[in-house]
Amino acid sequence: MRRITKQISVGKVHIGSDHPITVQSMTNTLTTDIEATVKQIKNLEEAGADLVRVSCPDKESTKSLKKIISLVKVPIIADIHFHYKRAIEAADAGAACLRINPGNIGNQSRVSEVVEAAKKNSCSIRIGVNAGSLEKHLLKKYSNPTSEAMLESALDNIHSLEKLNFFNTKVSVKASNIDLAIASYRLLAKKTDYPLHLGITEAGGEFSGTIKSSIGLGILLSEGIGDTIRVSLSDDPVKEIKVGLEILKALNIRKTGLTIISCPSCARQQFDVIETVKQIEEKFSWVKSPISVSILGCVVNGPGEAMHTNIGVTGGGNNNHQIYINGKKNFVSKNKNLVEEISMLIKKKLSEND
Repeated sequence: MRRITKQISVGKVHIGSDHPITVQSMTNTLTTDIEATVKQIKNLEEAGADLVRVSCPDKESTKSLKKIISLVKVPIIADIHFHYKRAIEAADAGAACLRINPGNIGNQSRVSEVVEAAKKNSCSIRIGVNAGSLEKHLLKKYSNPTSEAMLESALDNIHSLEKLNFFNTKVSVKASNIDLAIASYRLLAKKTDYPLHLGITEAGGEFSGTIKSSIGLGILLSEGIGDTIRVSLSDDPVKEIKVGLEILKALNIRKTGLTIISCPSCARQQFDVIETVKQIEEKFSWVKSPISVSILGCVVNGPGEAMHTNIGVTGGGNNNHQIYINGKKNFVSKNKNLVEEISMLIKKKLSEND
């Protein structure tokens, strides 16, 4: 059961337990390169991003942010680390959310100025606690970044905003260590009802980062913890969105795009399963409507899996492949090009859904 939280708004997107879990990423272009940044944001939108974060390390970046926001549809989160004036400028530029760590912004008077700018511009705030940048006094107290230290940092920062009567807040306690991240989020989930932003930070490249993120986020999401997620990969940000959506699909949290059930193939296969799946995944990566396809090479598990998908293909001898539509036998395909056959069925299904 999903953890019950407060509800907040990040622009037009609502975050909290009453709303779908959102997927976000972050641009890696120079923010001052408006054209490149807008192009990347639009690519992320096309991939299915609900939110996009943009770094604002200097005044030139916050100036560019206003133009960028005017050219895209997705709500933009401004990433702020140290200078409180950048947060104020980003809020005034139209950012839907500010990602800050109030402990790094400065004294309470500076935090107060940021909060006033957020209130004036209907801007939410994400308190971003990270194991790699904990406050010095907490590192001295706990010796190392521990889950208790992460919790204390988050709660202190929450209280600093609440003192200013600000509650349009979400919180993260990220770490590159999976166990530390999970333990920190579990503690935080018990101590507050603010919506939580999940992430395994600095997770690595596409392969290792996908595995680490899937384990860490998957465990927390399966426990009902988490309201928005970001997969952190040292790769194209579009891949972060694709992996994030796949994690939610695998947990049956969000149904979107193409879901393929396929076997790893073996000596029983009656066609090249691996190559067929690769081609279908690539050909229909753009699909947003939920559609499930089972592609299995023989009759051992093929009919059983096909009963639970929109389109099912079960390999048969002598090029006699059984086709299932909505779980029922429909016809036998003798088409030697199964990619072509499956493609036609997917297109027909998509047209029926329009």
